[in-house]
Amino acid sequence: MSAVAPDLVRPGTGDAEVRVAVVVVVHDTRDDLVACLESLRDAGADQIVVVDSGSSDGSAAAAQAADPDALVLSLPNVGFGQAANTGVAASSAEVVVLANADTRFPPGSAKAMRDFLVARPEVGVLGPLIRFPDGRLQLSARSFPSIGQALAHAAFGLFWPQNPWTRAYRLSDWDHRSERVVDWVSGACMAVRRQAFDAVGGFDARYFMFVEDVDLCARMGEAGWLVVFSPVTEILHTVGGSVSRVRYRMAVEHARSLDRFFGARYARGRRAALRPLIRLGLVAWVLAAMAWTALRGKTHGHA
Repeated sequence: MSAVAPDLVRPGTGDAEVRVAVVVVVHDTRDDLVACLESLRDAGADQIVVVDSGSSDGSAAAAQAADPDALVLSLPNVGFGQAANTGVAASSAEVVVLANADTRFPPGSAKAMRDFLVARPEVGVLGPLIRFPDGRLQLSARSFPSIGQALAHAAFGLFWPQNPWTRAYRLSDWDHRSERVVDWVSGACMAVRRQAFDAVGGFDARYFMFVEDVDLCARMGEAGWLVVFSPVTEILHTVGGSVSRVRYRMAVEHARSLDRFFGARYARGRRAALRPLIRLGLVAWVLAAMAWTALRGKTHGHA
């Protein structure tokens, strides 16, 4: 597991037994972080670890003020995966809930996720039900698309979100009311079994942002662990707090991460000849995403 030595460490729970920890990664979303920490007070976590990845808005100090018992680590801006690895390494918990700062936890939610993993020793990753603040379901559990599905999703997903390829990839036709083994779950909030997480080496730190959750779940599956979605609790996620100000750059970063993932798993051996096609599709997707963002900005009266 890759980790970076933090510049700032403030002790948290001391020698108390840590059965479930919540690791919250933050980058310049101080207000979201404070609200997240406030929601965690009754979530049933034995330890809270905040990893500040290069914030310039005082997130680390705000975290310590909001929860003096939290363990606060400050790093350069190393990206979500490496920051999360550092947070996990700082805790001895058997179950670790990994979360973005723009999540909100209902009472008992961290304990519920721990109880699920303790009762299901074959499960390495659990994804809870995630909703937008207005109550709409977030499609946080998904399948690994074929190359054809991925290209079709990239081509049509922005402008025709109900196309059959996107729906198959997003598992849109499933109501998410029941437990299901899936290919991957969103890193916005996932609970990992420490044994499994350590066994596969944690997140691949080469993914700066985006797709690190897909890659982790893929390696969990390859190692024989199940990735499961279960509505044992409902988490609120406001989505994109740290990237909303830099959408164009994040589109490029997303494409780079997808290229790494597809290159490692979809374009090996005889399929290596598809790599140029995949990259061409990703370039087209980035251009389409930028154009769509600009168009929506004009439509909504933004610069």
